[in-house]
Amino acid sequence: MTTQPRLEKVTPDNVLDACRLEVAPEQERYVSPVARSLAEAYADPETAWPRLVYDGDRLVAFVMAFFDVRFDPEDPDDRPRSGLWRLAVAAGEQGRGYGRFAVDQVCEEILRRGGRRVTVTWGEGEHGPEHFYLRLGFRKTGETSEDQVVGEMDLPRR
Repeated sequence: MTTQPRLEKVTPDNVLDACRLEVAPEQERYVSPVARSLAEAYADPETAWPRLVYDGDRLVAFVMAFFDVRFDPEDPDDRPRSGLWRLAVAAGEQGRGYGRFAVDQVCEEILRRGGRRVTVTWGEGEHGPEHFYLRLGFRKTGETSEDQVVGEMDLPRR
């Protein structure tokens, strides 16, 4: 990192740069393109919280959170969850703390909204994000969502 990273909303001025953000080729199967994420956010603005991560003038990552989603609405015991929907750190920018920063910002927003737990899902595989999430403190729940592992982490009480 060259400066303190910061989050910014997606705007008409930066949306094209956001859509051009690409992850490393070996990670493409684990994260949807930013353009798809933004389309999903546009279609579900009450649930989605898309943000860009900048270091100075450089766009280094995209993160999108979700709030109060039931993974299985047919199950009366399924509780609403909030968490990390997408995380894409630009190719060449990994290992510099941007992913951790983005996850921390999602956790802060969940806490601000009164949540106490953060949820994430990930695909398993050699270049997948599992080790990253486990290092941050997420634990596997034993559940799957579609073909992805579900992880959760309790947030500190304020």
